[in-house]
Amino acid sequence: MKTLHLYRFFFLFSKHVSDVVDDSKDNITIFTRILDRLLDGYDNRLRPGLGDSVTEVKTDIYVTSFGPVSDTDMEYTIDVFFRQSWRDERLKFDGPMKILPLNNLLASKIWTPDTFFHNGKKSVAHNMTTPNKLLRLQPLCFVHRLTIHAECPMHLEDFPMDVHACPLKFGSYAYTKTEVIYTWTLGKDKSVEVAKGGSRLNQYDLLGHVVGTEMVRSSTGEYVVMTTHFHLKRKIGYFVIQTYLPCIMTVILSQVSFWLNRESVPARTVFGVTTVLTMTTLSISARNSLPKVAYATAMDWFIAVCYAFVFSALIEFATVNYFTKRSWAWDGKKVLEAQEMKVSQVIILKHI
Repeated sequence: MKTLHLYRFFFLFSKHVSDVVDDSKDNITIFTRILDRLLDGYDNRLRPGLGDSVTEVKTDIYVTSFGPVSDTDMEYTIDVFFRQSWRDERLKFDGPMKILPLNNLLASKIWTPDTFFHNGKKSVAHNMTTPNKLLRLQPLCFVHRLTIHAECPMHLEDFPMDVHACPLKFGSYAYTKTEVIYTWTLGKDKSVEVAKGGSRLNQYDLLGHVVGTEMVRSSTGEYVVMTTHFHLKRKIGYFVIQTYLPCIMTVILSQVSFWLNRESVPARTVFGVTTVLTMTTLSISARNSLPKVAYATAMDWFIAVCYAFVFSALIEFATVNYFTKRSWAWDGKKVLEAQEMKVSQVIILKHI
């Protein structure tokens, strides 16, 4: 009896397994047929809705790492997952799944937006171990992993207490707003997200970002440009330690020479010259980490004031020393004249 039940169990189990295998084979067959028929008569040179409507491309960005920021080159580096989605009625399919996940091989065979970054100096699409691209149907969702080196215009008048807004701008290269428009997938508040701990900044604090849309006119038409401004605030601690405190200490040291005896000319000269050279070295080192801008920054004005104090102390000592020696010479001349007067009086008295 037990043997009969055991045989029955194995029979039912094997039948269930065979049914599952048959179902999976049927699904694979269905998907293969869908993919084989998907591109029949498809022309990837033509955008979706050509002649009937405008193609809407929805975008959003997930920032995995932000930074570093280069002050000398005025650029920053950002690592993102760049997502684009749009509808293409030519790629509709009927099957057991509503969404069909695919690899990057099909991406080169269908129409994709010609998106480019307006302020990008250099962009890298990751290809290890395979191209980091994701494609899903339907609606179409196309995801890239990109590392972008983008331009960040900086105004350094308030350096090192400066605040910057580094932009990231992208849009279509060839299609005007009458053909392709870009929108944010989740609205302006949630379409750009920065990962927690994604900041790779040593000198800055990432305060937040502002998302927007612009229209750019050119000789070829009017284009939709999507913008994101990342707001950065510089950390002042490094400059307090490396520049501000040494400058303050140097100014204090230059005033020590006034406590020395005015006859100690070598000691006071060493104090003055040493502090002037120190301030010169500090001013040069403070400029090394900045681009060669034509205007003065807040740090330049601070160093200039400190330099004026130090240099005036040296000039003041030189002036005091000059007039002191002149006073001594005048006093010596008076003493000599008085002695000559006494001698002449003694001679006259002797003759009388």
